[in-house]
Amino acid sequence: MASRPAKPGSGRIALSHQPTVLDRWLHAVLASHGLTAVRDPVEARRVLLDDALRAVPLVEAEAGPLVDVGSGGGTPGIPLAASLPSLEVTLLEAERRKCDFLERWTSELPNLRVVWGRAEEQGTETFGVAVAKALAQPPTAAEWCLPLVRERGLVILWVGPSAELARVSVVAERLAARVESADGGLVVLRKLGPTPAGFPRRPGVARKRPLA
Repeated sequence: MASRPAKPGSGRIALSHQPTVLDRWLHAVLASHGLTAVRDPVEARRVLLDDALRAVPLVEAEAGPLVDVGSGGGTPGIPLAASLPSLEVTLLEAERRKCDFLERWTSELPNLRVVWGRAEEQGTETFGVAVAKALAQPPTAAEWCLPLVRERGLVILWVGPSAELARVSVVAERLAARVESADGGLVVLRKLGPTPAGFPRRPGVARKRPLA
């Protein structure tokens, strides 16, 4: 039988909504300096949480661990880790302060780990899926992500409406991949072969001298 709301003075304790780990994470992102420019809680939920969860069907169809490249405050990696508890998720972040924030959530999400470092310095062909949101211009983000995934692996990029998909396609071809789909602000790249010799390039080169 459904419980009724407690009447004033009845002595009964009204049932309250218990915040989930994602509720607490989103609140902490908004309360922490420098993790997001979004201040409105409703907009933050849409941009940081709901938008990240659009990738769940793509990710759960793939095999192997996932890396969130340039995780920042934890999106899309933390929402994906919470939604797919059997998936091993690595948050890769180059700023130590942001890594400290991300580490707070590893105790609540056992499938989550944090790595302090740059994409170009990581081992190649380690992950089944790499994701990146607000990391860099899409061609640069593609170059950073593709060496991290193994053959037949997937890279998912969140992009804006002005993204030049032709440039992303050029980068994908240079790194033994192709654009598999581009819909609703998600660009999906499929790795078709091993990472070519010469990649990843030295730290900083992809941003200074993009391939396309």
